[in-house]
Amino acid sequence: MQFSAERFSYIYSMIGPAGVALVFVALFAVYIAVWQLLYMSAVWRNFRRDFLDLERGSDRCLKDIDPKRANPLIRIIYEIVKTHGSHSDDIRAEVGYLFHRNFKRVTNGLCWLKLISVISPLLGLLGTVWGMVDVFQSLADITRANASLLASGIWSALLTTIMGLTIAIPTLMSYYYLMLKFRGFHIEAIEHSYRALEVCRGMGPLKRSPAVKAHDTDLI
Repeated sequence: MQFSAERFSYIYSMIGPAGVALVFVALFAVYIAVWQLLYMSAVWRNFRRDFLDLERGSDRCLKDIDPKRANPLIRIIYEIVKTHGSHSDDIRAEVGYLFHRNFKRVTNGLCWLKLISVISPLLGLLGTVWGMVDVFQSLADITRANASLLASGIWSALLTTIMGLTIAIPTLMSYYYLMLKFRGFHIEAIEHSYRALEVCRGMGPLKRSPAVKAHDTDLI
């Protein structure tokens, strides 16, 4: 126990309060990224499994589902077919509204990841400046400056900058990967909403909507 306390005290003296804050920020970022990845993978897997009836030209799955417990993507398509499709001709706008409502936790998580990727380098810089102030303050109390002491202090101060960049880079990569996956969900929701409307209105075979083709590049 004493060894752990001494070890923690040594680490704290090296990274300071900014470094401790960066450790908690890193853990939070890992939690959000892992949760987002697992959740979106489960949503997509369940969607592909439960929505096969519509792909085969049947709307039975839309009649049998419970909107409150259904997969979020299926719930969006269900609400488009049952309510929003008859109120508006702009299916893309209706899907966008429902997407925000049904994937609010995902949207908030992505915002947190983006925020962490921005503030991590700033926290690291703050820790470095803080450490440099301590170093120069210590040197001011010494009559003869010691080059090794100065180098050691600067090295310790730069640790938080390295920590901030180490957190920011993978967090930003995770953010863009998850964002592309999330936008893919949006495109699929629009396309399958058009297909569901065609099936339910008896408009013949399922075809990819021209409106989706025209606007796919806008969503990427």
